[in-house]
Amino acid sequence: MTTLTKHTPATGDSASPLVEVANLRVGFPSGACTISAVDGISFTIDRGQSVAIVGESGSGKSVTARSLVGLIGSGAQVRADRVHVGGSDTRKYSERQWRALRGKQVGFVLQDALVSLDPLRTIGAEVGEVLNTHRVVGRSDVDARVIELLTTVGIPDPELRATQYPHQLSGGLRQRALIASAIAADPALLIADEPTTALDVTVQAQILELLEQRRNDGTALLLISHDLAVVSRVSDYLYVMKDGVFVEHGPTRQVLGNPKHAYTRQLLDAIPVAHARGTRLSSTGGVQTLARAPISDDVVLQADNLTKHFALSGNRRLRAVDNVSLTVRRGETLGIVGESGSGKSTVARLLLHLETPDDGSVDIAGRDWTSLSDREVRATRQNIQVIYQDPLSSFDPRHTVARIVEEPLLAAGGIGRADRRTRVLEQLELVGLGADYLGRRPRQLSGGQRQRVAIARALATRPDIIICDEPVSALDVSIQAQILDLLADLQAELAIAYVFISHHLGVIYHVADRVLVMKEGRAVETGSVEQIFNNPTDDYTRALLAAIPTLEKQRDNEKVGSGI
Repeated sequence: MTTLTKHTPATGDSASPLVEVANLRVGFPSGACTISAVDGISFTIDRGQSVAIVGESGSGKSVTARSLVGLIGSGAQVRADRVHVGGSDTRKYSERQWRALRGKQVGFVLQDALVSLDPLRTIGAEVGEVLNTHRVVGRSDVDARVIELLTTVGIPDPELRATQYPHQLSGGLRQRALIASAIAADPALLIADEPTTALDVTVQAQILELLEQRRNDGTALLLISHDLAVVSRVSDYLYVMKDGVFVEHGPTRQVLGNPKHAYTRQLLDAIPVAHARGTRLSSTGGVQTLARAPISDDVVLQADNLTKHFALSGNRRLRAVDNVSLTVRRGETLGIVGESGSGKSTVARLLLHLETPDDGSVDIAGRDWTSLSDREVRATRQNIQVIYQDPLSSFDPRHTVARIVEEPLLAAGGIGRADRRTRVLEQLELVGLGADYLGRRPRQLSGGQRQRVAIARALATRPDIIICDEPVSALDVSIQAQILDLLADLQAELAIAYVFISHHLGVIYHVADRVLVMKEGRAVETGSVEQIFNNPTDDYTRALLAAIPTLEKQRDNEKVGSGI
């Protein structure tokens, strides 16, 4: 990994905190009332210090971070006794002053890279804009510095990637490009809002190393994350946030090793770890075993020798999937893991017939549906459904929950209106929602509720197989625990087979019966979850497992975290 220039603090008293916040309150008008998002919090960040804020979605942690760079929204009501960044009082900043602060003094890594990057600009132009705007280097040196930054954040083939647009990159590559843009001007403070959510463990390890290096070189870090293992590695001081307030704070090792507040203990207990396999993660009443139906000998999905190429610029071709085979039985969960760009999601698209393989076949219930007519494909599609990572992007924002869940039934045809409504209600009840949600739209739901609706939609046609493509990677640990328990309950009740794709190896260990490891489009290893995690035979698998971040629970010295 390339090392960037060591950060030198700008102006001001180096002994004073870089960030000082006292009694910050943020509210958002809603009709005749105001919804409080942040309710009187105070904190400081010293130069070279790493501070983390953890909490569930909606706790106020991202609103807190955005308030430091003036990205809170024009309608927000922001009050504070003190908000100082680099010795300057930012409470009365103009937009021009905020623009001067962003990028140069404070770098911001937003959570959603696809939305944050300009779809009409190349990655090189995106990173280069920061260099040009703040005159970090001379214009003749911009291109070379862009390549250096892309290399620093672990982007392979940086010269090629600099010429590509966001939609041409995987989620992990987009996130790394966003981080490169945030550190381009060598800011004194780097705010990272879920910077590793979309990253596989090996690239995550690179990014964590980069963040640690920046901290060691004098950069202050404010980390927003729901991954407690990441927090334990990078942060010095930890704030636990719930309902707009800090319920617990202190040195990170102290808070995570000996939590005092029940909410902090709840977050720790929701992490999928080795001893929790086969038990409910969302249980608050002691250890509860998950119900499990036996795996049938009935093969519901089989793929043989799948191969898929994509054309690149300059007459180049990318072999995204290279001779991959897999088998899934009724009631079984096959986990697919690998780095970003390894071909996991392309395999999913081939299984779903959203891409046509260049070679190979996909059999569902004994029929090769890659050779079926369009009419036969529509009929077969009822047997295989999908749950995506981000339901907010996959849902039509104009549609109600009722229409979203009904959509696959309409596509299948042959079901009357009254029967469709009955089926929709049945699926919502299965996922823990009721008739009250029928008229709501996606933006009126929390992240966990949206994912439950996505599961209900996938269940609507009563499929034999559901492809789960990163279904919990965007969720905080407590909501993730609820969704994983829900998927397990549905599998036990309905004998559904899952193909579960994830870069989160701890989740795969918790849910999978068998695991397929992918690298550069190839299946490098496959076997039972116990074999893959406890006795891997391939060097790449061992490297993935070694990169899993862990944290120490001081009370019993057990390693827990993103992995096992």
